[in-house]
Amino acid sequence: MTLRIARHTDNLEKIKTFYVTILGLEVLGSFENHDNYDGIFIGKPNLNWHLEFTKSNEKANHISDEDDALVFYPENSCEYNILINKLKDNNISSITSKNPYWNTNGIMFIDPDGFRIIISNLKAT
Repeated sequence: MTLRIARHTDNLEKIKTFYVTILGLEVLGSFENHDNYDGIFIGKPNLNWHLEFTKSNEKANHISDEDDALVFYPENSCEYNILINKLKDNNISSITSKNPYWNTNGIMFIDPDGFRIIISNLKAT
């Protein structure tokens, strides 16, 4: 099974910069003017998941709460430190998570759409 997490955005270029340039994911594909939607697929090749971001003439209507987050598990402490430093070097401030678990086991940031992401300092289980 493959997992795709799809989200509408008003900031397609900012989202691309955030997830590709800063977080180091890759553009796996894209499309333009498909039924009035533009979009990109972001992830890592040969994995069974990716993120899809779309933009259209309709404004995105995001509703999430403080416990909604994407969690990224770097492969090792070196990759973790590189990601944290890249986020900070791009003036992306960390925030405190509502869930105390993530304040101990990762660092939370906000993406350009206002959604929370966590860079975990643990290995995925």
